[in-house]
Amino acid sequence: MIGFASSRVAAQITLVSVASYLAGFYFTELFHAASASLGGLWSSVSAIVVLQATQRDTLSSAYLRIFGSLIGAITSAAYLSVLPFSPLGMAVSIFLTVLVCHAIRIPDHARLAAITVVVIMVITSIDPTLNPLRNAGLRFSEAFIGAALAVIAALLWPGAKEMPRSPMPGTQD
Repeated sequence: MIGFASSRVAAQITLVSVASYLAGFYFTELFHAASASLGGLWSSVSAIVVLQATQRDTLSSAYLRIFGSLIGAITSAAYLSVLPFSPLGMAVSIFLTVLVCHAIRIPDHARLAAITVVVIMVITSIDPTLNPLRNAGLRFSEAFIGAALAVIAALLWPGAKEMPRSPMPGTQD
């Protein structure tokens, strides 16, 4: 049964997703109009990934998202500044990114860092004229925008401190 709590969660995710899309789109459009839609998409994805059932979990997720995105952006920018996009280059960059996360003892960041590598590499394959530093900087900024809006929503949303996301079977929602 869909109840009030489920509707509140749906509304929160919807508002954060749309706000993140618009913020990411318009931010990216200032610097690279051709990838503005992808910027909005990346901001929305970041917001959805970061938004969790509690404020504490959202803050923790935001930290993982931002730091992981930074590592992935740095790795991608370094690779693309020297070599052009290729699937093999993307694989090497992902591998190195995951190794870096493990080497600096933040293995939980590796998945989000790897996702950032993929996004930056694919956008480069779509537009090879996009400067690698600008591409990486935009993707990191978009991830930050989405994460920040998710944190703001978690902090300001009434009742978000302990909002249930998936009730146990047999319980009322």
